[in-house]
Amino acid sequence: MIDTYLQYLQSVRNLSPETVRAYGNDIHKFMIYCERENFEPGSADQKTVRGFVADLYFEGLKKTSINRILSAMRNFYGYQVKHGGLKGNPFSSFHSLKKDGSLPGFLFEEEMNELVHLPGGGFAGVRDRLILELLYSSGCRVSELTGMNLQHLVLGDRSILVRGKGSKERFVYIGTAAFEAMRDYLPLRRHHIKAGDADAEMALFLNLKGTRLTARGVAFLISKYLKKMSMNKHVSPHTFRHTFATHLLNRGADIRVVQELLGHASLSTTQVYTHLGLSRLKKIYEKAHPHARMKKNNSVQNGRAI
Repeated sequence: MIDTYLQYLQSVRNLSPETVRAYGNDIHKFMIYCERENFEPGSADQKTVRGFVADLYFEGLKKTSINRILSAMRNFYGYQVKHGGLKGNPFSSFHSLKKDGSLPGFLFEEEMNELVHLPGGGFAGVRDRLILELLYSSGCRVSELTGMNLQHLVLGDRSILVRGKGSKERFVYIGTAAFEAMRDYLPLRRHHIKAGDADAEMALFLNLKGTRLTARGVAFLISKYLKKMSMNKHVSPHTFRHTFATHLLNRGADIRVVQELLGHASLSTTQVYTHLGLSRLKKIYEKAHPHARMKKNNSVQNGRAI
């Protein structure tokens, strides 16, 4: 059942290998729970679902992760009802958990400038500098970065064609610093391709073994440089995307332009980044508006406290 569904996601829905793998992991998590609790997956009901969600809480998963798993299971069982003869979907009436009001993390401009200058020389150093610069200057997802091929480069226009969620394609742009790093990297890349590996021949980013660099590899190299900075913030490859959007909006970019650059289908998804600059706006307001900060003696009028 699972293998057939995952094949459907890849061949019919045309989802990326990373997304299909994530679906598979989420579905297997539920199957393991059912086996442990002696539930038959085909006869799962809402009580089973509630127990599963409680189990995910006990594991310490965040609400966003739990909601992703619930979505995967809802789609999986929906497919089985439609194509596998299952009578009902136990996840169909289970609503997603209300998310906490936390905002995405980002790096300040000074922190980002320090980070992108940490890589040294040689193949790994030049490659890492390009990765850091490109994540920051393009706002692309890490899966989009690792999926880049040489044929996607349009160096004359300083842009790269990427394939995002739902296999939607868009162009992202290469900043000046990233373009210079690209110019240094490409000659070194040619000498690190694993012989006979057709995918490595196409891939823009290679690991030290000469094969395509993975998202896990990108996360590892970012964590390596963060240790050098002794930064207390939690920074992932996706933090660069948040930082890209935040810095553009803080410097006056139109939110709809940022939406296009990020590849967001809905403007509401992009609007979360407008909240990140609120503390900065408040400081400017308090400094500039004559009545923003009341003087201490304003709280007393005619000798009486107001």
